[in-house]
Amino acid sequence: MNASPVVRVAGVQMEPKIGEIDANLSAILVRLDRAARLGAELIVFPECALTGYGFADRDEAMPFAEPIPGPSTSAIAGACKEKGVYVVYGLLERDGDRLFNACVLVGPEGVVGSYRKIHLPYLGVDRFVDPGDRPFAVHQAGRLKVGMHICYDAGFPESCRVLALLGADLLVLPTNWPTHAECAAEHMMATRAMENVVFAIAVNRIGEERGFQFIGRSSIMSPGGDRIAFASHSEEEIVVADIDPTQSRIKRQVRVSGKHEINRIADRRPAFYGPVVEPNLAE
Repeated sequence: MNASPVVRVAGVQMEPKIGEIDANLSAILVRLDRAARLGAELIVFPECALTGYGFADRDEAMPFAEPIPGPSTSAIAGACKEKGVYVVYGLLERDGDRLFNACVLVGPEGVVGSYRKIHLPYLGVDRFVDPGDRPFAVHQAGRLKVGMHICYDAGFPESCRVLALLGADLLVLPTNWPTHAECAAEHMMATRAMENVVFAIAVNRIGEERGFQFIGRSSIMSPGGDRIAFASHSEEEIVVADIDPTQSRIKRQVRVSGKHEINRIADRRPAFYGPVVEPNLAE
């Protein structure tokens, strides 16, 4: 048994092809193997890595959706069992006549957990999918407690705060950031990591799809908000970092003992946050 608390995580920045399920699954499996050979215990792929994102309407997208568990989770679980790793990847989930932008955590034991995107921008397939209907959750992935959300979710700080309060060691964000999302790629998840004192990984795609250019810049952030690994804006890459989850579990930060100490979890004042959960009053 590995006595070290350090866990190697990897983000696979790649270029899925819209509607090419077999090719995308093959690409995921090849890159899963590469990341495992680099020693990664948890491997994260982009949003809609299995399906592509820029579908024209719901009818076009629905044939490429699958249930969870389903064919791709079975194939990936087999690879996870062989390599002894955990994987998060994005796909379209079909549940009866409902359609979700989802991601799933798969390990040697099969499906560990899944997530349905809650916050939906007016972009790509998100214009037509159903809003996520399940609460945020934290799942055990080997030696890590993982909290999943997707792309636009990270623009709502409540998402990451809930996952941190639920005990996440690592915030996982599969994403499809296009042009004009450069600020998000550079700063947003670093801020979420810092304000929640937790590791974070954001894994974006690259390439052009249906008129949109995707900007890459996948990265892994420390609990202090520093980018400890990052990718380019245009190349397929695997970013890797060694993280110590115990650093996410110690929220009290002592900068100068007795003079400068902060705890962004214990120092919260929830009684003053009521407007955050009030219903929307304006479009």
